[in-house]
Amino acid sequence: MKNQSIKKNLDWTCIIIYTALVVMGWLNIYSSSLSSTDGTSDKQLIFIILTIPLIFILLAVDSKFYEKYASIIFIGALILLAGLFLFGKTIAGQRCWYAIGGFTLQPSEFAKAATALALAKYLSDSQINLKDVNRQIQALAIVLLPVFLILPQPDPGSALIYSAFILVLYREGLPSWYVWTGFIAILLFVLTLIFEPVYIILASLLVIFAVYFKSRLGDRNPLASGIIFALISGFVLSVDYVFDNVFKQHHRDRFNILLGKTVDLKGIGYNTNQSEIAIGSGGWIGKGFLEGTQTKGGFVPEQHTDYIFTTVGEEWGFLGSLFVIGLFTGLLLRVIYLAERQKTKFSRVYGYCVAGILFIHFFVNIAMVVGVFPTIGVPLPFFSYGGSGLWGFTILLFIFLKMDANKVNEW
Repeated sequence: MKNQSIKKNLDWTCIIIYTALVVMGWLNIYSSSLSSTDGTSDKQLIFIILTIPLIFILLAVDSKFYEKYASIIFIGALILLAGLFLFGKTIAGQRCWYAIGGFTLQPSEFAKAATALALAKYLSDSQINLKDVNRQIQALAIVLLPVFLILPQPDPGSALIYSAFILVLYREGLPSWYVWTGFIAILLFVLTLIFEPVYIILASLLVIFAVYFKSRLGDRNPLASGIIFALISGFVLSVDYVFDNVFKQHHRDRFNILLGKTVDLKGIGYNTNQSEIAIGSGGWIGKGFLEGTQTKGGFVPEQHTDYIFTTVGEEWGFLGSLFVIGLFTGLLLRVIYLAERQKTKFSRVYGYCVAGILFIHFFVNIAMVVGVFPTIGVPLPFFSYGGSGLWGFTILLFIFLKMDANKVNEW
C-alpha cells in the first residue's frame, strides 16, 4: 500500500493541545521569572524553538525504526544514566545532568521514552504471556533497570514516574495482585505513620478474618491467610525503622508536614504553604497575567519549575486552572483513544506508556503543589522550565503520533 501523507494522517487534536500547553507553559514561565536576571524565559523560548526541528526529525523517521532499534535505544539510555556517576554535574546535591556549554542535559527525561520503547518491543512478542512468572520478572526488569540508576543520583521524583509502567503491564495481562499489593503497601505505610503499629496490625487481622469467613468453605485457606497476616505484620513493624533510618531527613520532614505532624511554615513546609497561598489568592478568575503578587514577589521557591502551577492558580484563577487541567485530561484521553485504535501491539503498548507517564507526571505535580502529596520534584509536562523535560515529553508524544499516522499502512 502506498504511504499516505503524514500531514494528512497526523492527529491534529493532540498537536493542537500540545501546542496550547507549550505556549501557556512559556507564558507562565515568563511571568514567574519576570524578576529574575538569569534569562530563564529566554532560555525556555530557545528550547521551544529548537523543539520544532526535533518534531520534524521525529516525524521524518520511519515508524518501524523505533520498533526495530528499541533495544539499542534503551541500552543507549542506560549508558547515559550510568555515565552520570563519572561525568555528571552535581546541582543541589543531585548528580543528574551533563554540562554542555552553558546548558545542562538530564538523561532521565529521555530514558522514559527509551524504556517505553523497550517495554513495547518486549511485550509485542507473540510468545509473551504475563501470566508466566518468568515473563513478569523480565518485564519488570526492563522497568527497574533505569530506576536503579536514577535513585542513587539521587532523583526519587524521576524514579517514581516509572510506576506508570505497572499500569501498562496490568493492561497487558499482569496479574491484578501486583497492583493491589502496591496500593495496600502504600496505604499501610501511610497509616502506620499516623497510628500506632499495633492498631494497624489488629485492623489487618480483623479484615483477614472477615474475608476468610466470608469466603466459600472450599476457598478458605488458613495457611495462606496466616502467611498474609505475617507479611502484613512484618511490613507494618518495619515502617518506623525504614522511615527513621532509610529516609533522609528532608524526606521525613515532608511526610510529617503532609500528615500534619509538623508545622514549619518557615522551614521545610515553606514551599507548600506559599504555593497554597498563591493558588488560593487567585479566586475564581485570577489576578491577571503578570499581576500575581506572590509570583512577582518570588515567595514560591522554584516556581518556574516544579511549582509552575501556582502561577496558573494565582494569575488565571480557578477557571484558568480548570482549563489547564482540562487540556491535560483531554490529551490523556485522546492518547488512550488512539492507543486502542492501533493495529500493532507494539504501537498500542507504547501509546499506553505515553499516557501512563504523562498521567503520573500531571497527577503527582498537581497533588504536590496543592499539598496532598509530599514535595518530590516532579515537573509538570510542557509547563515546567527545562529543555530536557520539554524535549523528553516531545519525543515521547511525537514518536507515538508518528506510529499513529502510519497505522493506515499497517496490515
